[in-house]
Amino acid sequence: MPLLLGSYAPDMMSKWFVYGIHIGGWDLKASDPVQFHRGWPGVGFTHSLLYGVVIAFLFWRVLGSRTWAISFLIGQWAHAITDTGDTVGTMLFFPWTIHIHFGAWAYAGQTGRTTDAAAYFSGPGAVWDLVWIVLGIYSWRVLTRSYFEQHVFTADAFWSKANRFIPVAALLVMYRVAFFYGTSRWIAWSLWAHVVHHYPYDLSWGGPHWVNAAHSPPLTWPQLAGVFGILAGVAAIFFVSRLEFGKRSWAAIRAKLKLA
Repeated sequence: MPLLLGSYAPDMMSKWFVYGIHIGGWDLKASDPVQFHRGWPGVGFTHSLLYGVVIAFLFWRVLGSRTWAISFLIGQWAHAITDTGDTVGTMLFFPWTIHIHFGAWAYAGQTGRTTDAAAYFSGPGAVWDLVWIVLGIYSWRVLTRSYFEQHVFTADAFWSKANRFIPVAALLVMYRVAFFYGTSRWIAWSLWAHVVHHYPYDLSWGGPHWVNAAHSPPLTWPQLAGVFGILAGVAAIFFVSRLEFGKRSWAAIRAKLKLA
């Protein structure tokens, strides 16, 4: 559940305002959807690594659950990193506001929900989603009741608490629904775009090129150096911490041997 929540978190409170809604005589929509969704000022910080760390820390310290903290972090980071694949990208290292983007598929959120969906499910983004669907089918055992009861139910206290009010069969449906929703969404939008409305496929890099995609400027050499500097710093911290942990572990083992 926290993994799913983390994967939805970056868009959960913002995507409706990107597309806009009509209520009575009111039209609610961001004046600059791209800036609002991915930029700063805006809510682009929800697509950063730091945002996941902050929320995960709250889950750990306030709720006292390391499982929720780590799972949420993995889900949110997966979303934030994946969205660097489009032509706008994300402020991955916010508060540094530079957009990290690879331009594999077109960002078209500013064009509205239907055109954005048609574009996404006509380009490399659809292929990327299909990879995860195929992986899910290949790993079908994780959707079985036995796997849920033996591994998922016992690992997260959420399920046992929910089981006080909801039977296990219903909890199993809740557990499976994200995969079936994602698969059904891919099939439904693909049929809508290519069978009902005949939008053309364009699987070339940055496609589909028939949509008016939004773009972030390319990274300069100093900015690229900054990205590699951040990655090198994180890697160094990781390896130093692992080395220190290893030294402490060996020291503890030697102390136990001496006592024995």
